[in-house]
Amino acid sequence: MLSELKAAARRIGVDRPLRQLLADCERLLSVRGEANGPLLAQEIVERLERLGDEQRSRFYERLAGEFNPDPQSVLAAARAYADAPGADTLIRLTRLAEPPRQELFRRLNAAPGGTAAIVRLRRGLLERLSKQPQLRVVEADLLHLLSSWFNPGFLEMRKVDWNSPAQLLEQIIHHEAVHQIDGWDDLRRRLQPDRRCFAFFHPQLPDEPLIFVEVALLPEMAGAIAPLIDKRSAPLSAEHFKVAVFYSISNCQPGLRGVSLGNLLIKRVAEHLKRELPQLKTFCTLSPMPGLMAWLQRVDPAGLGEAAAALTQLRGACGGDLGQLAHAARLAALDGLAHHALWRLAAHYLVHVSPQSQGDPVARFHLDNGARLERLNAQANLSPRGLKESAGLMVNYLYDLTKIELHRDRFGQGRVAHSRAVSALL
Repeated sequence: MLSELKAAARRIGVDRPLRQLLADCERLLSVRGEANGPLLAQEIVERLERLGDEQRSRFYERLAGEFNPDPQSVLAAARAYADAPGADTLIRLTRLAEPPRQELFRRLNAAPGGTAAIVRLRRGLLERLSKQPQLRVVEADLLHLLSSWFNPGFLEMRKVDWNSPAQLLEQIIHHEAVHQIDGWDDLRRRLQPDRRCFAFFHPQLPDEPLIFVEVALLPEMAGAIAPLIDKRSAPLSAEHFKVAVFYSISNCQPGLRGVSLGNLLIKRVAEHLKRELPQLKTFCTLSPMPGLMAWLQRVDPAGLGEAAAALTQLRGACGGDLGQLAHAARLAALDGLAHHALWRLAAHYLVHVSPQSQGDPVARFHLDNGARLERLNAQANLSPRGLKESAGLMVNYLYDLTKIELHRDRFGQGRVAHSRAVSALL
């Protein structure tokens, strides 16, 4: 009995502030004039930030269940538009079909700190989607709005260097998601004259990078990551700069996942570097292949066509356990035929599986961005992560600035632009 009373008391403690918050959200939507709306929106934003975990989950649920269009009104407007297609009936249908929560988010966005609060709101929502799939309707609205608010016209690209504010440099260290930065000495090397770092910023988040990319300026296309991130390496002089290698791109705002930022950043950086350093002739990446090993261990040989023999050969070389490829010594011990089988399977994965939804996410990003699959590099990342995800393989994607749209269109049709060297592996 006592436990039931305690549970009831806890629910009341959660529900009372939540009910007041939702009532104020309804009131904000009903505000017609300009006088009280911004002040109320700011109060709601501040209270959203103070929500506990359980209150936040309940808030998402109420957004999904109670801030929807009225079905009967939408149906009537749709019939009116079907009977008399025209501007007036279409405008009315569009207005009635839009979920009221979209207008709620717009009004909250107008408050000081509103944009940052909504980005954090979406971050919390994304963390709950797998267990609360009914929240997908809220996620769709937030993605729609954030894609508009963070469109290219609002974004500012800035170069990050050793003279940048310490707070920004700390965020670069913290958010590096591909190749961990091992403290200030490591970061300092990555900001030397033969390296570049660029980030996108938004006017409403002026001190918080949204995404950043790291670039190495080299004499030739890189085939391994270790030399690029060796903090003891000596910087190259400018006369050696022939190739710009994008070797890391990291998102800093989990609440903006799915909002297209990285593709635009790479293009802007390439154009900027071309103006700064006209001697640069090649723009490429040195990219991981995070989905390769998982795909190798689940793929059905029947769907591989001519590459099925390569899978049989590789499994035989590993004693039937492809997990052995995650160990550097075992990988190095493979004979030439087994290595060739691995490269052939990797080429098949990138060329034939990448256009599918289950394809490698990094490959899909660069290929959909207009890059060409240029080269596979063996034993290019022997870190524990690189071995576990891709048996040490890395990929060069080539960005030919004159053919980006052509390659992007081709990928949209399910075809991967690739070099002759990759063709020879298929």
